[in-house]
Amino acid sequence: MTTVADPADAGAPTADGRQRADGRDVRATAPGGRRRHVGPLLAISPFYVLFAVFGAFPVVFSLYLSFQDWDGIGDMRFVGLKQYGWLLEDSVFWHSVLNTFEIWFLSTVPMLFLALVLAFLLHSQVRFTGAYRVAYFIPNVTSMVAMTVVFGSVFAQTGLANSALRLVGVDGVGWLSSEWGIKLSLSIMIIWRWVGYNALIFLAGLQAIPTEHFEAARVDGANSWQTLFRVVLPQLRPVVVFAAVTSTINGLQIFTESQVLFQSGDVGTTGGPGQEGMTIVLYLWQKAFKEHQFGYGAAMGWLLFAIIAVFTLINWRLVSGSDSEDRSGLARLLRRKGARNGR
Repeated sequence: MTTVADPADAGAPTADGRQRADGRDVRATAPGGRRRHVGPLLAISPFYVLFAVFGAFPVVFSLYLSFQDWDGIGDMRFVGLKQYGWLLEDSVFWHSVLNTFEIWFLSTVPMLFLALVLAFLLHSQVRFTGAYRVAYFIPNVTSMVAMTVVFGSVFAQTGLANSALRLVGVDGVGWLSSEWGIKLSLSIMIIWRWVGYNALIFLAGLQAIPTEHFEAARVDGANSWQTLFRVVLPQLRPVVVFAAVTSTINGLQIFTESQVLFQSGDVGTTGGPGQEGMTIVLYLWQKAFKEHQFGYGAAMGWLLFAIIAVFTLINWRLVSGSDSEDRSGLARLLRRKGARNGR
């Protein structure tokens, strides 16, 4: 007896999933097949090409370069881990590390606190909130070189800062000539630049908190500061972690402020009197692009990467610690509100 093939089975693939009953390749004739991916891949390919050329390749090459002694023109000479050994014995490098951490602490901690307070005030019912948001974000998009020049005039010995201090009977401060004056000057510039940006980040997190949580705090008699620390911070923890981590990464890469503020005959490579404004990136720039020790600069860059990674991890663990107690406190507030409303 002759078996008639079902027309519906004529186009079905065989058990291996590669050939149809008529012998044609399923991959070539399936609707779209591989060809339907060609268009999207071509559309996103410019990004990957640019990333490979200007992102991935410099990173890989800098790692290779850190094991070479090279002045940028002549032949490379392989020195292995000697660059890192010389770096660990470099007293100026460790001085720049100490300066960087001191400036980071003086700027990041108060900056994040001020940003949180500003965001909390903006979240309240105030007029012209949109105008405040724009005003707070302007410093972040303003040329830092131009503003550093302005701050240099403000912190000069006869500048605006010392003039204001003399009006209240305080002697002038050597902002650009003393150890802590230099660090405070740099820290104030960093705070001015980033406080508004982080305030807007915190504000976005505040707007995601349900309004009934604020109402529960008010019903329980909490004032503004209690609401901020007992209600807002527990729920804003992921945003605080993000702001703390990004601020750590940015703060450990300080360069423009110190390089421009202490411009001199050697094109701002000293970091001011006593090298108190010498940061890690400024020292890297000095060695690589001023003294043409590119291998040494590459090694310094990778050591900086390791420092940032370790310090960011520590910072993340400290800020994003267990918040079960904070959440239990918030839950108690909500239960008390519910109990009062049920009376």
